Amino acid sequence: MENEKELYTNLIPLLNCKDYTVSGDTFEVMQNQDYEMLVTSPVPADLENYYKSENYISHTDSKKSLFDKVYQKVKNHTLKQKLSLLNSFKTETKSVLDVGAGTGDFLKVCKNNSWETFGVEPSLDAKKIAETKGIFLESDLFEISNKKFDVITLWHVLEHVESLKKTIKTLKKLLKPNGRVVVAVPNYKSYDAKYYKEYWAAYDVPRHLWHFSQCSIHKLFSEVEMIVENTLPMKFDSYYVSLLSEKYKSGKSKPLKASYVGFVSNFKARSTSEYSSLIYVLKNY
Repeated sequence: MENEKELYTNLIPLLNCKDYTVSGDTFEVMQNQDYEMLVTSPVPADLENYYKSENYISHTDSKKSLFDKVYQKVKNHTLKQKLSLLNSFKTETKSVLDVGAGTGDFLKVCKNNSWETFGVEPSLDAKKIAETKGIFLESDLFEISNKKFDVITLWHVLEHVESLKKTIKTLKKLLKPNGRVVVAVPNYKSYDAKYYKEYWAAYDVPRHLWHFSQCSIHKLFSEVEMIVENTLPMKFDSYYVSLLSEKYKSGKSKPLKASYVGFVSNFKARSTSEYSSLIYVLKNY
């Protein structure tokens, strides 16, 4: 764990952020200048308990609230975009490992389009929902062996993993030559992050342990001899995150205000490339 420790050294306090989803607890978001990355502190010993909520939407197919409905509608649209990205990779075979597969929707779309699918998901509740869709998931990435994949995807997952460097090394090990890792994560350098500050919903403490910049992704993956081949925006994220952030900040849903902030964030990102969330396509040197 020595390599993990260096991510927690020489940290500078930046923000105090509240867990609005489960506990109401407050956590510090600290800056690691060496990696141009932010770190949540402390990491709770019972971290799994902070995922136990019906409001934790990536583990459910809920459509109860306005936020649920927006999330599910956007998810269905982005599934097609994600599949299109995978199909753009020219691979001799079509095997995909989805890490943090949730309720299995992405893998179901891949399976229906001739991809050989594998997945990892630690949440038992999410796995049960995935099984109803014919998607059967493993529980632990580190227990996968004797298998290599053309593509490994992590859709808003890397920010959750406790052993960040170990995870990145494992991804490299499980990748075929010329294979790709696709990572989607929030970007704390976006306009909406700077606007909402400690209320920015994508900090999502303590479930989000790491908060990445483009520089940090380049540096972390270069340490395992992988290069960023392409960086793509997730334009819907600025609207959804702003919708939640407005609620956290004012206690009220303000869809018009949130839509304006989301629009401004995307507009500014046209010149800065600092979108609310980014997809990184990473490839072996």
